[in-house]
Amino acid sequence: MQNILGYMVFTIKFSRNIFRARDILLLFLVFGMSSGLFAQERSKIKIRIKGAQDSVLYLAHYYGDKTYLDDTAYISKKGDFIFENDSLLPEGMYIVAGQENNRYFEFIMDKAQNFSIETNKKDIPEGLKFKGSEINNLFYDYVRINAKNHREMKRLSDRKKGLGDGNDSIQILNEKITGLNTELENYKQGFIETHPESFISAMFKAMLEPGVDSIPILENGREDSIYAYNYYKQHYWDNFDVSDDRLLRTPLFHNKLEKYFTKVLYQTPDTIIKEADIFINKTRPNKETFKYTVWYLTFKFETSNIMGFDEIFVHMTDNYYATGEAFWADSSVVKSIVKHADALRPVLIGNKAPNLILLDTNSSFTSLYGIDADYTIVFFYEYGCGHCKKEITAMKTWEQKTDLDFKIFAVCTDTNLVAWKKFIREKGMNWVNVNGTRSVTQDYHDLYNIQMTPSLFLLDRKKKIIAKRLKTEQLEPFLQNYEKRRQLKE
Repeated sequence: MQNILGYMVFTIKFSRNIFRARDILLLFLVFGMSSGLFAQERSKIKIRIKGAQDSVLYLAHYYGDKTYLDDTAYISKKGDFIFENDSLLPEGMYIVAGQENNRYFEFIMDKAQNFSIETNKKDIPEGLKFKGSEINNLFYDYVRINAKNHREMKRLSDRKKGLGDGNDSIQILNEKITGLNTELENYKQGFIETHPESFISAMFKAMLEPGVDSIPILENGREDSIYAYNYYKQHYWDNFDVSDDRLLRTPLFHNKLEKYFTKVLYQTPDTIIKEADIFINKTRPNKETFKYTVWYLTFKFETSNIMGFDEIFVHMTDNYYATGEAFWADSSVVKSIVKHADALRPVLIGNKAPNLILLDTNSSFTSLYGIDADYTIVFFYEYGCGHCKKEITAMKTWEQKTDLDFKIFAVCTDTNLVAWKKFIREKGMNWVNVNGTRSVTQDYHDLYNIQMTPSLFLLDRKKKIIAKRLKTEQLEPFLQNYEKRRQLKE
């Protein structure tokens, strides 16, 4: 069946990762559960699913964008499954799954953790009954209303598809769909007002989107779209309690975080770095949300494929790991992260490229800084690399078409000088050809963090890095945009 939160906001795929001990170990290594976090009370949940053929059930919980296994229960002679622990489980959204990794249902875990659940396999979620858990009875009241309204909205939407443009019935159907949506919103708002301390209310509020009551009209008669964007951004977190770590154990926290840093914010390193620090400060009252946020942002931008976003990773490392604020990471992890950041630091976009003084084909040492051109392409390659050969061919074609003032500083990473020179002649590479294995300056691997070839860096006249890891086909559009921006600044 579709999961509960899928009816509300999104669909989360239930995968085998909740059953892997490796993932559970990773969770503890990265996030570290604190001893004594919960009162020493027992948790006992009894479940009966009529019509199910399972001999075992699994209990799992959300954490960020993943799910993790908590417990396994085997069927008793009476047909019950009992999940029993000597202490309370962390509050949040939990999942009950069958032995075929099939998700049966989700439920809320609050402080009251001694209750029973009964249902029929063919009647989920409508037939779910909770004894001893008022919060789940209230939650499933909403789930059933939500499911009913969405079924009706789908039926109305399907009817619209069969009507032609201009049909008067379309407006009537739209009004009915809007009414159903309004009914759900009113239900949630009413629940928040009558149960302000409930975790359900915290989830309902977390799902609210900021809305602008009125948008100023510009002199040209159009709405001020910038005002609308700024309002949305400024109020994005208004109803979301970032200090409530229970929301970490639902898909809500991660999805809200992901949307903010990848969709809401302008996608520039400076903007993201500024907003990351602001948001992280908001999470400081709760160690769990602080921990997850710092980890998420660090990992997100360490692995980003967007050019220039490695600057965000370096910032996160310098400000949260190197300073000792990442209390969950041991010294070896911190050392590894810092080492990676240090390798990226010299070639961040905007920095002056490290100088290279390497052996050329005349057995003389040639300096990168000695090149006089508006643009310099630093190109690392291997003559035996198929991708490198394709890139060289593309670059030779491109240089014949462009009118830009540029030179190519081609660095071969192979050690056989005879084969290298032969390759240059065969390919007609009339560039500044140097060999990376004969150097006056520091090893190019360290200076430019070269992990693979081909690898291309684009420098301006002052040898400042303006782009990197590009392909030749991306040079022309990038330089056209760069030239336009540069001329506007002038």
